[in-house]
Amino acid sequence: MELNPQKKLAGILAPVFALKGTLDLGVGDTAALEELLTWAKANKVGAIQVLPVNEPGGDHSPYNLLSAMALDPLTAATVPGRLPGLSEDDFREICKRHGHTPSDRVDYPAVSALKRGLFEAAFAGLGSRMPAGFRRFLREQADWIHDYATHRALVDLHGSEVSSDWPEDHRSPEAARAWLESRPAAERRAFRKREKFFCFVQWVTLTQWLGVRKLAEAAGVALIGDLPVGVSLYSADTWARPGIFDLTRSSGAPPEKVFKSDPFTEQWGQNWGFPLYDWRAMAADNFAWWRMRLRHLLKVFHLVRADHALGFFRIYSFPWRPEENHRFVGLTPEQAAEITGGPLPGFIDFPDDTDEHREHNRRKGEMTLRMFLEECGAHRLVAEDLGEVAPYVRPVLAELEIPGFKIPQWEKTWDRLTPGRDYPRISLATFATHDHPPLRAAWEELTAISTDQSATPAQRDGAIHQLWEFAEFCGRPDLPLPRPFDDEVHLLMLKGLLLSNSWLAVHMVTDLFGLADRFNIPGSPEGNWTYRIPWPVREWNARHQSLLAHFREAIAESGRA
Repeated sequence: MELNPQKKLAGILAPVFALKGTLDLGVGDTAALEELLTWAKANKVGAIQVLPVNEPGGDHSPYNLLSAMALDPLTAATVPGRLPGLSEDDFREICKRHGHTPSDRVDYPAVSALKRGLFEAAFAGLGSRMPAGFRRFLREQADWIHDYATHRALVDLHGSEVSSDWPEDHRSPEAARAWLESRPAAERRAFRKREKFFCFVQWVTLTQWLGVRKLAEAAGVALIGDLPVGVSLYSADTWARPGIFDLTRSSGAPPEKVFKSDPFTEQWGQNWGFPLYDWRAMAADNFAWWRMRLRHLLKVFHLVRADHALGFFRIYSFPWRPEENHRFVGLTPEQAAEITGGPLPGFIDFPDDTDEHREHNRRKGEMTLRMFLEECGAHRLVAEDLGEVAPYVRPVLAELEIPGFKIPQWEKTWDRLTPGRDYPRISLATFATHDHPPLRAAWEELTAISTDQSATPAQRDGAIHQLWEFAEFCGRPDLPLPRPFDDEVHLLMLKGLLLSNSWLAVHMVTDLFGLADRFNIPGSPEGNWTYRIPWPVREWNARHQSLLAHFREAIAESGRA
């Protein structure tokens, strides 16, 4: 697919888990995504952005990866005709046994058990009759699939991904192989069959995703994937290649004004729990792990969003794990240092406190992104450059022609929002990411403050001014305010973003439909990554005829059709 920043595109961010398909089993999958691609073509949408689709850990966060290479089996369509070896009778019996009842929230334990049962039935149904494509898959993915399958089988064996709790002879590939060879023949055969099962699951899932890419290209719709900044401390990657990670610290983000969902985050920042990378060790083999990871993603996606690209320059990190966060709430730095033995949260490699440190961080980020571009090619990488952005980050992105993000309400010129026409062409414009309140929620909160008589005059005036900034950005500085988030405001906001100069203008699917629901609230332990769009994709056009007609007109008017 030819992608050229001179041809602007309209995009939709839609997490796969949030989609409802015709053959819905309680979570979005490749079949639902194919329906979305058909919808996108019909509505002049040229790009679909998704959240990470790698296999996650037990918390089901798409940014907490059990493997940087394996795809999430929950994204595979596990119905007869889509899942090789699965019969209609087995499908009906397994769904009945699991009491399959799709809902408006993803019930991960129930959906995982259901899909696991369907995969196992399909695997048993094929038996020794594995297609030639499966054997070819094993050859092509040999760099990672065998270590992954052993790790995944051990997770299964122990019922836990916390490998630090496993016996010593399971804590590395070499030790696990020696352990397996020492076991009785029947036990070895059973374990190797379990490894083969997890290889089968990955073959099915990748094959389906390659089919999604083929359909996207036929529809002329670019797929934008996501490259999470980290992997789980207990991932297959850290288990198989511990030498390329720094397992002593935990990555995160510093305190900032946007995310204040809990006292710890407000005081110390976000502690994500991912280990850091040992960049010197990675350089020894020319960053082979990163190159393999990028190549694997680019088999499926046309563009890749590099999550938290600031972390490739310098990354904020903690000397404690997230499960210890509660111990540090309200403590002074001196009190925290007494607990840790001295180390405190801070930037690695260096803070930007001297010219030498700033230049080191700049060069490190530029080197990393150039290596990414060697694998991706021109105009195939997007950098999520949000948060505490060091002054050297965006000049590096501009020099390398890597689009960064433009969030209109964060781009200011004095007391107003920077006009979208002034955005650089090499950029991605959006009102919100998966971590932010949707447009409706943001607008309604400002409207509530502007009419709250218990608020101070300054607070009310400030809220009115922010509403006016939105309206002016969208070309209507004369819009009467305050007012509810009605159809006029909704359409104005959708069109305003599309009229920006950015190559990619991407609306969250919740913003497209004017919904206030959120996919993720950073720091919140409940409900994240479970929200689903209320209507199946096949019903979108019929349910929202007028809205989508106006949306198509706005896409055409903005030159993005």
